[in-house]
Amino acid sequence: MRHILITGGTGLIGSTLCKKLLDKNYQITVLSRYPQTVPQKCGQQVAGIKSLFEINDDVVIDAVINLAGEAIADKRWSKKRKLELEASRTDLTRELVSWMAERQHKPECLISGSAVGWYGDSGSAIITEQSNYHDEYTHQLCDAWEKSALVAKQAGIRVCIVRTGLVLASKGGFLQKMLLPFKLGLGGKLGTGEQFMPWIHLTDMTNLLVFILENDQADGVFNACSPQPVTNKVFTASLARQLHRVAFIPVPAMLLKCLLGEMSRLLLTGQNTIPEKAQAIGFRFAYTNVTLALNDVLSSNK
Repeated sequence: MRHILITGGTGLIGSTLCKKLLDKNYQITVLSRYPQTVPQKCGQQVAGIKSLFEINDDVVIDAVINLAGEAIADKRWSKKRKLELEASRTDLTRELVSWMAERQHKPECLISGSAVGWYGDSGSAIITEQSNYHDEYTHQLCDAWEKSALVAKQAGIRVCIVRTGLVLASKGGFLQKMLLPFKLGLGGKLGTGEQFMPWIHLTDMTNLLVFILENDQADGVFNACSPQPVTNKVFTASLARQLHRVAFIPVPAMLLKCLLGEMSRLLLTGQNTIPEKAQAIGFRFAYTNVTLALNDVLSSNK
């Protein structure tokens, strides 16, 4: 039985991933600030720990999946908030990599989270794992996070970086924040609505992580998003149709900038990102059409 250590295991992606790995007969340990909540959120067979040093050196950890990080869109980006975002990603990852490198039995693989925000605002240009970036805060945050993880390669550990898009799920995630105004008939596009939204269904997200974990040839950066990204205008129209509402109240860009400051760029810019590398090594997405994906998660939410 392979033993997997997961950080961020009680979050939306992590808790779903834990249950999927349990079904595949993996042993799982989750590093959490609140280890007592781990069995309830992740599965009764999952062990929760508060410190890496609770794992004895003679315990074999076959792979580490690093998903921890403060939610980037929960609070306005003050200087203090930026420090919290950075510390929750880079500091923890550096600690994790140092611990991995010093172990008697080093993990074979590190899968570490990142986001399509690494590319910054990319307009309508098609973005693959080979694309360059626009230098702004989301790039700087993700780049430091990724570089902290890539240090593990020096210890002979296979490292995969997963740049995640917007995760569609029946409970939690960005969609839940959109539902109330749309259900009230107050939804609409953000700004011009022309910005791309690289999205991914939660099922595909967790399946991709397992695929990378189990594929020894998988290495480097992977975009975790549907092969068919859509613009904000298309996404909001599709969401409204699924809810049997209309989306005719646009949110002006100036209003978002006033309310959110620099963080408004998360909503007003985007990336036309495709998962070229995952598809090239054989991963197949269950959900490529945003309407079908929305139908699935909204049906599950009833």
